[in-house]
Parts: sequence; structure tokens; C-alpha cells
Amino acid sequence: MSGGTRIVVEIEDEEPREFVVDPRAAGRSLADLLAEHGFPLNTRCGQRGLCHGCEVQMRGGAVSVGPDAASAPATVQACRARVMDRAHVVLRIPARSRIEHRPQVIDTFRIDVPCAHLPLFEPAPGGRDTAFAVDLGTTTVAVLLIDLATGDVLSRTGGFNEQIRFGDNVLTRIDAARSCEALAAMQFAAVSETISPLLLRACDRAGRAPSRLAGGAIAGNTTMLHLLTGVDPSPLGVAPFVPCFIEGKRLTASGIGLAAGKNGDALSPDTPLQLLPGIAAYIGADIVAGVYATGMIFDEAPSLLVDIGTNGEIVLQSGGRLTACATAAGPAFEGSGLRCGTRARDGAISGINLTLDPFRVEAETIGNIPAVRATGICGSAYVDFLSAGRRCGFLLESGRFDPAAWKLVPPGDRIETDGTRALRIAGEARISEVDVAVLLQAKAAIGAGIETLLEAAGIEAGEISRVYLAGGFGMHLNVGHAIAAGLLPGFREEQVRVVGNTALAGTLLALLDRTALDEMESLRSRVEVLELNLQEDFEDRFVDHLMLP
Repeated sequence: MSGGTRIVVEIEDEEPREFVVDPRAAGRSLADLLAEHGFPLNTRCGQRGLCHGCEVQMRGGAVSVGPDAASAPATVQACRARVMDRAHVVLRIPARSRIEHRPQVIDTFRIDVPCAHLPLFEPAPGGRDTAFAVDLGTTTVAVLLIDLATGDVLSRTGGFNEQIRFGDNVLTRIDAARSCEALAAMQFAAVSETISPLLLRACDRAGRAPSRLAGGAIAGNTTMLHLLTGVDPSPLGVAPFVPCFIEGKRLTASGIGLAAGKNGDALSPDTPLQLLPGIAAYIGADIVAGVYATGMIFDEAPSLLVDIGTNGEIVLQSGGRLTACATAAGPAFEGSGLRCGTRARDGAISGINLTLDPFRVEAETIGNIPAVRATGICGSAYVDFLSAGRRCGFLLESGRFDPAAWKLVPPGDRIETDGTRALRIAGEARISEVDVAVLLQAKAAIGAGIETLLEAAGIEAGEISRVYLAGGFGMHLNVGHAIAAGLLPGFREEQVRVVGNTALAGTLLALLDRTALDEMESLRSRVEVLELNLQEDFEDRFVDHLMLP
């Protein structure tokens, strides 16, 4: 194409691929151009240049970044880079910057409450006899296919929520949804690009046509359910944070544009969909489902549900009374905002051990990929680093690297750039003092939220009979390290029970036993929400938790 820009893309273990950019695309981000040509990047901050998720390595040529030009060799954020007319650019996309990798979607869970067999949707023998459960997460989505007649799980599938290109957290998506076009695009991403293909995959694995689907139940945080239904979530972004709806809602597949399959094998447009009820703007249906599925409402002694994600939702049960709060931990535990951070996926470093005398760093990866080829570091490994680094004396209470310990690190593992120190973990993966500061803010939000909720109820951590640690992050977490780092302050390992994807578990229960839905509605109305920003001691506790124990 005359006047166009040639871009050659190199990806590990693949042949280089080339495409030509139309001159009329001038001014568009390199991230957008790459996505159009089959190279979607990890634009988790909504292309605002706030993270390193979309970094690419320039091997040849030059691009413009703001008022300046970046010439090879250089590493640039693709969301900030613009191609120049009639240029020839050669770039390499690191594995950690790509989003086509299969995420580690947690579809395992435990159910601790009895369940009757009273299906939410009545099965029709020889007809619609199958249903589906969806956990619509901010980052990942999990789907179960259920036989309504037997209650058996027929298949499981999961993948990324395709809305991640609009941002990696609910606040970014709320802000983007102020545009009607973006709101419609996010609904399309959730329905047509995420749920529909996952549903087809689940049907294929189970050997059942979509036409046999009698209905589905969906849980998610309040923002996700607003976006799913095409409802403007912007009231959730400003005080007093009032959702447009919070109660359970019955819809149809056609009502949200959900279609799966073709002709006679397609999902019927009138297929009913049940959205589970939520509690508040930042304590959604996924938490209601989790509280119900764990059975914590029936615990005789005080118990606590902690779901650690972009938001840290915490629910306390004491004497049958339920109190909940949400704290903005940010996406650090999913790798966002960290130089080598990544979500849990094959090839990511998931565990770290550090010793000083002699100096040694040991790294474990998901999928047993050699650590030197790791695609990044995920949240569980960062928590390991905080715990091990503090234990061996490498990290000071403030999270800074101890100067004496730094001298014990071999020169090849010490990285100093612009006055910032970073420790090489394996290959290109490193952890810097800046990374530690970001992690401390995330763990401080969770730790301070837990302590504030317990203090308001007059309960000590040692009095909690059981801490239900929910969510995908909790499945990979070393509980002892989380306690030592102050993420679960004041608890003992024997108090903590890892319960997996409780949102999916509760959604499954709602499908199998229609009385569960009524109980969730009742449960929702019983929860007292504690607004942490109105608690005078929360800010002081947050500051205290910025230190390592």
C-alpha cells in the first residue's frame, strides 16, 4: 500500500508476521492497530499509559511517543505510541503483553450448605433440560453447564472478560461508560464476545445443543451486571454511590442480545436469565452468592468471608448479624501496575522463595515452564516475596531494600535504573522497590478493611472461628505468607479455609434449588454495609498497614 507503514511483528516460537497500516490510520495508537491485525495487547488500564501491560520492544524503525520519537532499540507502551507515515517498524511482543494466553480461570469450589433438587427452570424431558451458571468477573468469566434433571455438572469453561480492553478495574470502566457508544461496546464485549462463545464451548464439550438450554443464572459485581444489561453504571462512580438496580432481576436472552448457535441448534431468544441479587455499589451479587454457598450464615461462632480482587470485599458474620465492607485494593494482585506483573496463567511465576546467606532466589511457575522463560510474576508470588523478603532481612519494614542485604546480591542480579533498585528473580522477571510500594498499598487496603470491620463489631481476629478465603487469587495463595505479610492480619493458618470460586458455587445452587434465590434475597436485606471512608480510624489503619510486620 503506497504511503503505508510496514510493521513486522515478532512473537516467541512463531514466524514473524507483517502487515501494512493505511495512511488514514494516522493518530491511532499502536495498540489499536496491533489488535486489529490479530495481536491484542494487555491494555488493562484502558490505554491511559498507567501500566506496563502493553509494552512492546522496538527492534527496528521508530514510532512517536507524545512529542518525541522512540527509535530502536527501545521499549515503548503501545497505547502511547503512534506509527509514522512510510516507516518500517520491527517490534517484538513479549508474552506478558499478550492477552491471548489462556487465563487460569477458577471454576473449582466447595459447597457447605445442603441443597434440594428444585430447579430454578423446570426441565422438559426431550426438550430444554439444561441450564448454565455464569460468574461474570471483572477479569475472567467462568461458565458451568448443568443437567437440570440430575443436577450434574456437564462441562466447565472460562476465559477473559473481553471488556478488559476498556480497563482492568471497575472504576475505569465506569468512567468509560459515560459515553453511550462505549457503554454499548462494553455490553457487546460481555455478551457477544465473552459469554456467548464460552456458552457454545461449554455446550460442545457437554455434547448438548444450545437449543436445550432452559435458562441461566448470572452472578457478578454490581458494575459488571450494570454493563451486562446495558445500564449506565456512572452513578456508582460518584457519591453517594447509588446503583440503578441491586435486587435480583429476571431477563431474557434476547433482552441483552445473547445469542448462541445457529438455526435449530441456537439458544431460544426467550430463554430466561436470572441475575442474582447484590448488596451495594461495591458489594455485588458475587459476594451474596459466596456468603450463601459457604454456609457462613449458619456458623455458630463469628466467621469472615474475604474475597481479594481489584476490590477487597469482606463480610463478617457474628451472632447471625452480617456486616460488610469493600476496600479498593486496586489490581496489583492481578499484576497491574507492576513492572513484570501478570495475571495467573501458564508460564507466570507463581511462587518465590528468597534467602540471603547464601543468597538464593527460587521461583516456581504455573505449568512448570522454566523460570528463565517466565512470562511475568503473578500476585501469589509477590505476596511470597513480601513474606520471604521480610523474614530473611532483605526488606525493611518500609518495604525498601536493606542496604546491607543489597550488597549480598550478586552484581548480575542487581538492577539499578534512574535511582530505582530492582532484584532479578529469573530471566527478565524482576521486582523493584516501586513494585513493593504498590503492593503495600494493596495489602494495606485489605488489612485495614479487615481490622476496621472487626473493630466496629468489637471482635478480635483470634475470636473468628473461620476465615473463608474466596476467589481465584486465594486458590494460589500461600496462606502462611499472606498472614506474615500482613494481608490477613492477626489470623492463624488453621483459621483460614480456601473455598475457591464461591460466586460460581452460589450461582450453581440458585440453579439447582429455587429456594436458594429467595434466601439470597433475604440475606441481601440483612447485611449492614460499613462505609470505610466514613470510619475515622480507617485512614490511620491504612497508613499503619503500609509497613511490613
